[in-house]
Amino acid sequence: MAPDADRLRQRHTHTSVLGKDDVNDSATEPVYRISTLKTLGGTEVVIDGAIYDIANFDHPGGETIEIFGGNDVTVQYKMIHPYHTAKHLEKMTRVGTVPDYSSEYKWGTPFEREIKKEVFKIVRRGKEFGTYGYFARAIFYIAFFFTLQYYWVTSSTSYALSIVYGVSQAFIGLNVQHDANHGAASKKPWVNHLLGLGADFIGGCKWLWMEQHWTHHSYTNHHTDDPDSYGAEPMLIWNDYPPGHPKRSYRHHFQAFYYMPVLAGYWLSSVLNTEVITLQQSGAKTVGINMDNPYIMRSRKWAVALRILYIYTNIIAPFVSQGFSLNIIGHILTMGAASSLTLAVLFGLSHNFEHVDRDPTYETRHGGDDQVCWFKAQVETSSTYGGFISGALTGGLNFQVEHHLFPRMSSAWYPYIAPKVREICKKHGVRYAYYPWVHQNLISTVKYIHQAGTGSNWNDGNPYSGKQ
Repeated sequence: MAPDADRLRQRHTHTSVLGKDDVNDSATEPVYRISTLKTLGGTEVVIDGAIYDIANFDHPGGETIEIFGGNDVTVQYKMIHPYHTAKHLEKMTRVGTVPDYSSEYKWGTPFEREIKKEVFKIVRRGKEFGTYGYFARAIFYIAFFFTLQYYWVTSSTSYALSIVYGVSQAFIGLNVQHDANHGAASKKPWVNHLLGLGADFIGGCKWLWMEQHWTHHSYTNHHTDDPDSYGAEPMLIWNDYPPGHPKRSYRHHFQAFYYMPVLAGYWLSSVLNTEVITLQQSGAKTVGINMDNPYIMRSRKWAVALRILYIYTNIIAPFVSQGFSLNIIGHILTMGAASSLTLAVLFGLSHNFEHVDRDPTYETRHGGDDQVCWFKAQVETSSTYGGFISGALTGGLNFQVEHHLFPRMSSAWYPYIAPKVREICKKHGVRYAYYPWVHQNLISTVKYIHQAGTGSNWNDGNPYSGKQ
């Protein structure tokens, strides 16, 4: 899903006429077709320059991996399978190669090896999925949500109910669907799929969420390949663009004052998002992700059906039971704003704070001698706040550093591995941002939003290179 997608498409690498079954009779090794990312089939993926056909691959995690068909998934594969080796790739059918494949990230660094070694002493391999505590928490939030939804549909709405019901939707997003759509809730794919549909029950879309969110995880704060980094543009800029950049506007000088009202509209933009029809997430598409594959196509009808159900339940049903009223419109918008603010403000803390690395591959792209350690980049582009209680309320999203290092680990484990992660980061000189209280992270986020809006970080030179 490829930071190199556009470059590879522009390179003049020819495509061989050899198919995947063509073998040189005089050789003992198969002759793979030579290809580019642009010519990948909908069931083909690239890992480290090798092309694999996953059409008939029985993946233990279920068919969800097919959402990546037609893309370079090197980063996704390695972050989802942190202890896999080349032997695991032999289980898939290799059909070709991308000869000029390159990446801005490197793997197998001393920091990566030690952090995986020590974390896996705490959370044994195969045990990283949801605990009894996780499922107890999930069941509680699901019951809370559906109870409030029953009152929303069958009784008179009110502003108090709107706020509580909206927050309950956010809790589903934070505590239920998030782990599930990372494949982290359970070893059983059907459990992850079922709980992952929680995204659709709160006005989102499971498939669009995975297209965007997995791309975000792969390239966190990457200057071009993280769709989250410019998802709020042109109203808000999260990227700290240089002075005079065309994406800068005078209004951004004041974005720290108006960013919360903008985020309050997240629910409305999600519910009215027509991308649910095509399942072509615009942010992922912009960075070069190919979403024309069989899995996406056969999922569209379910996405549309669930969106219709959501709109009827949450927008139409109150009018049916109570009649038309401007108050009801106010209740619906309040519900959406409560959900939006709970989700979006917490998400905003994760990668937007003072001294965050907003361009982790800058040196690599500008003549640096080496690639960037992907694990190091995940730490220095994320923050962690609070502890166990914050984790129970936010579904582990307060442990963003740990979550970005091990996205397929259940959030229930993050409080246990966090101390060891901090210790190893300190040992290797990797900057770990930790705020004991959520309000401290929020203050830092507001300051960063103001700095990004005014460009003040550039007053003393390039904040990424340190040069005047």
